[in-house]
Amino acid sequence: MLLPVVLLIIWSVGSALGILNPILLPSPLTIVKEFISMTASGELLRNLQISAWRAFVGFLIGGGLGFLMGLWVGFSYRTERLLDPSIQMLRTLPHLALAPLFVLWFGFGETSKILLIAKGAFFPLYVNTFLGLRSVEVKLIEVARVLQFSRWQLITKLIVPSALPHIFLGIRLSLGIAWLGLVVAEMMGSSSGVGYMINDARFMSITSVVFVGIIVFAAVGKLTDSLVKWLEHRLLRWRGTFRGEGGQ
Repeated sequence: MLLPVVLLIIWSVGSALGILNPILLPSPLTIVKEFISMTASGELLRNLQISAWRAFVGFLIGGGLGFLMGLWVGFSYRTERLLDPSIQMLRTLPHLALAPLFVLWFGFGETSKILLIAKGAFFPLYVNTFLGLRSVEVKLIEVARVLQFSRWQLITKLIVPSALPHIFLGIRLSLGIAWLGLVVAEMMGSSSGVGYMINDARFMSITSVVFVGIIVFAAVGKLTDSLVKWLEHRLLRWRGTFRGEGGQ
């Protein structure tokens, strides 16, 4: 907490001395007051609920399809040769380039926003699931065959558990990109959500509201990431990995 606290002190002192432009960089106290005001009025909670619902549905659709596609391509070399090059090409397309097309195709309603979020959430889980399956050591596969594992046992007791660290990494990345996609989606013709709130405040030059929205995005993103990390720690206790100098 040392670095954030020092930065906040410098920020507060600079604002109090008039060194910082309050329009461009309002003081921390002003942002806190704006946060309390928006929370009390219910505006912040209402927009956050809408944004969380969009991000959750988009992640479920995109992440679920990415996981299933990663399993399919990871288990089949022929499918990899057929589909993976095209998927990798689509992965490089930025959200901002596709957003106008999604609006033209699906309109300004919820469909275009959720699909744009799903597009971003798809690729991290696809790539990491695929890599996780292909990272299983051949020696372990040979041992399983010696023990006469059936194909189902091979998949459920060896391959998928070995791929879980990569899959959890994919989930964390997908959740992060889902929030990034949400910002883009809500800034493109939306009338609700935290992204819309930020964009509207930007037009009105209410910088304190912009900072409130940014902090909310950061806090919720950190919360979801911590939740996945906790779940990963619970489910992967068997894994022994290097945790850094001085770690157990």
